[in-house]
Amino acid sequence: MKEICIHIENKVLIREFNKNRDIEEVEKLERSCEVGYRKGISISTNFMGDPLCRIRLYPTHVMLIAELVGNGELVGVIRGCLKHVGTSHGKTHMNIGCILGLRVSPKHRRLGIGLKLVESMEGWAIKNGAEYICLAIEANNVASTNLFVLKCNYIKLSSLVILVQPISSRVRHPPQEVRIEKLSSDQAISLYKSILEGKGLCPVDIDMILKENLSLGTWVSFFGKEEWIGLHGKEKNSEDFILRTPSSWAMMSVWNTCATYKLQIIRRSYPCMCFYATLSHARAKVFPCLKIATCDLLDKPFGFLFLYGLHGEGQRIGELMKSLWCFACNLAGNVKDCKAIITELEVSDPLRGFLPQGTSMSCIEDIWYLKRVRGSSSNEDDRWTTMPEGEHLFVDPRDF
Repeated sequence: MKEICIHIENKVLIREFNKNRDIEEVEKLERSCEVGYRKGISISTNFMGDPLCRIRLYPTHVMLIAELVGNGELVGVIRGCLKHVGTSHGKTHMNIGCILGLRVSPKHRRLGIGLKLVESMEGWAIKNGAEYICLAIEANNVASTNLFVLKCNYIKLSSLVILVQPISSRVRHPPQEVRIEKLSSDQAISLYKSILEGKGLCPVDIDMILKENLSLGTWVSFFGKEEWIGLHGKEKNSEDFILRTPSSWAMMSVWNTCATYKLQIIRRSYPCMCFYATLSHARAKVFPCLKIATCDLLDKPFGFLFLYGLHGEGQRIGELMKSLWCFACNLAGNVKDCKAIITELEVSDPLRGFLPQGTSMSCIEDIWYLKRVRGSSSNEDDRWTTMPEGEHLFVDPRDF
């Protein structure tokens, strides 16, 4: 990509990230942009020495940085990737650019750097064939909303809610009448493709997601008095089981973020019993007010499991989904440095009502925005900006 010079108070150069040259400065910038500290507790994100960790799993990705001409100070970064998605009934495929992280140094904000980084990322996405560009913004992030909506003409696509459950030392077991079985990757792929067909935008590379090392697996739950023909034995790899589901069943997949990046909580002076933390590069708060003893977390890595692909059918899916959630909590307890499980659902998704509700559950609203960058926005085929909520997105675990 060509280096672009723009004029603000000082000259700024927008260029691609160079690991050997920029890694330390990028990590320093990330720390300066971290939010969430109170009474001596600060939050620092650990990229495990890899600032590209959030986008590396996408075949096409880029990280752009903004630096001051002259002294070379790094004042901004933006990450982006290209997703290849399928549309309704698999009739068409298209590329969608996704912005996953925009940071501007606190002392260099309101100078147009963020806007120029976004414009440069849009140019990269268009050059690589993107028809749309999307991103997520927390509902209360006024500055980012103004930038993307008022200055860059993005429109609201969908409202999602992020649910966060801290892991308890108390082991809970699903009811004995409920069976929980792990699917083979081929079975999971077949089942998801069957479910997602015609539901809007879904990743074409769902097989790569489910076979990635960070994916711990896919599980289904159903009542033991019923049989799910095709799950075992000679038919283990057969797709016949899709047509022979029990009367009620539920499913989920699990992504292990602990192996990618962690949240480090560092003691500055003394602990507080309630703190406000964010995983800013994961675009979602891990816990807005997690009421647990901070002595259990201070100076220790903090990772989480991300649950995705939640789906259920039948009259008793509530009981089955709660059993899967309980199973996930126990699974997380056996993963090193894992302190929470997280999922993301449509605000109006009926499954939300089946997940545990209580003081330990935190909810954060996330808004997805979309912009058409290729072709006319008035095109009759431009249905992704007008579809009802709940019909667009398969939440991609790689975004976390």
